Amino acid sequence: MISYIEHPSPLGILLLAASDAGICGVYFEEHKHFRGKDNWSPTATPSAALHLKHAAKQLDEYFAAKRTGFDVRLDMTGTEFQRDVWTALTAIPFGSSVSYTQHAEALGKPRAVRAVGSAIGKNPVSIIVPCHRVIGSSGAVTGYAGGLERKRFLLALENVAVN
Repeated sequence: MISYIEHPSPLGILLLAASDAGICGVYFEEHKHFRGKDNWSPTATPSAALHLKHAAKQLDEYFAAKRTGFDVRLDMTGTEFQRDVWTALTAIPFGSSVSYTQHAEALGKPRAVRAVGSAIGKNPVSIIVPCHRVIGSSGAVTGYAGGLERKRFLLALENVAVN
């Protein structure tokens, strides 16, 4: 069962979702790849409630510039390739960025830039799994399921210079 809460942020309401195993979603309003919460419950089990509470607290600290990384338990559903791409995103340090090409190369898949970009776009745990730190090769802000203005905000919060 997936439980959720709506949590206010400087970027609008975030929909935080968790299973008993961990956080499985952080979605913005009008999130590009969000499939809806039809089978989710606003009533959380004790362990899901704990995951949601920790995620909300850590996101608040991040937005207040008091946190540079997250240590919440994750329960992300996707293909093995997608999970590999998402796991590698967590290695991009706070305050830095990489290009889609560099991310594909770091995964050992230099010819799979488009597939890597597609997997990044489907990251279900925005901000916590920092897909916003991946930018175009020219340094331009490109492709973000939550919208480019939100991506620019997150990069500015981390003092990442972009074109």
